[in-house]
Amino acid sequence: MSTIDLHYRRLGPSGAQPIVILHGLFGSSDNLGTIARELAEPSEPGIPAYDVVLADLRDHGHSPHTEAATYPHMAADVHALVVRLGLKDIVLVGHSMGGKAAMLFAQRWPHLLKQLVVIDIGPREHTNNQAHIVEALRTADLSPGRTRKEVEAHLAQHVKEPGVVQFLLKNLYWQSEGQLAWRMNVEGLARDLDHILASIGPEAVRVPTLFIRGGQSDYVTREDLPAIREQFPNSRVETIAYAGHWVHAQAPEEVVALIRNAAQS
Repeated sequence: MSTIDLHYRRLGPSGAQPIVILHGLFGSSDNLGTIARELAEPSEPGIPAYDVVLADLRDHGHSPHTEAATYPHMAADVHALVVRLGLKDIVLVGHSMGGKAAMLFAQRWPHLLKQLVVIDIGPREHTNNQAHIVEALRTADLSPGRTRKEVEAHLAQHVKEPGVVQFLLKNLYWQSEGQLAWRMNVEGLARDLDHILASIGPEAVRVPTLFIRGGQSDYVTREDLPAIREQFPNSRVETIAYAGHWVHAQAPEEVVALIRNAAQS
C-alpha cells in the first residue's frame, strides 16, 4: 500500500517518551494543540515532559490530498511517519476518526506501541450523522471575492451547532488574495465517508489500551463496553461524566492526566 508523508509538528524534549496524537474527522493537528503543549511542556514543576508528535492525517490539515481516505491508508501513513522518525514504545493517542486509525495501527504494528489511548470512539461501525456537514462543505461558495463571513453564514444554515461551525471554519484559509479554500479534501472525504464510519475489523488488540469516553456523548455507549473489552482484553474505560464528544476540549486537564498515567504505566 502506498503511503504519503504526513505533515506533523513535534514538541517537547528529544529522547523522552514519545506520544503520537491523531485528530478526528474534519480536524487537524491544531485541534489537540492544548493537550500536546501541556504534555510536552508541563505547566507545573516536577512533571515529566514528553516527545509529542502531532500529525495531520491524509486529506486533512497540511497533509496531501489523496485518492483514498480509509483506515488502512491512514494507519499505514502513521506507520511510515513513526518509522521515519525512528520512534518506538509509543503512546499512540487518537480522537474519533484518529482513534479508529490508531486502533488499526495497534492491530497491525503492536510491537511499536507501549500504550494505546482512544478518545471517544469505539471499533464498531458508526451511523452517518455527518451528511449535513459534508453537504454544507461541498455547497459552500468559495468563488473569488467571497468572504469568511459569507461562508460562515452558509455553514450555519446547515449546521445548527455554533461550535461545530467554528471548528469547520478552522479549515478555511486564504489560498491567494481574494480566494478562499478548504485545507481538507472535502470531495475526497465525502467520497470515503462510508469507509471512515466503518468498523476497524474484529482482530483482537492486546496492547494496553485506555478508552476515554464522554459521558454526554453517544459515540461510545454502555452497550458498546462488553464488545470493547472482548476485542481489547487489556483495556480499561474512563468516563468523564460532563464531557461530550470533544472530551479533550471540554476536559483538557482530566485528559492530560489520563494520558500521563498511561504513559507512566
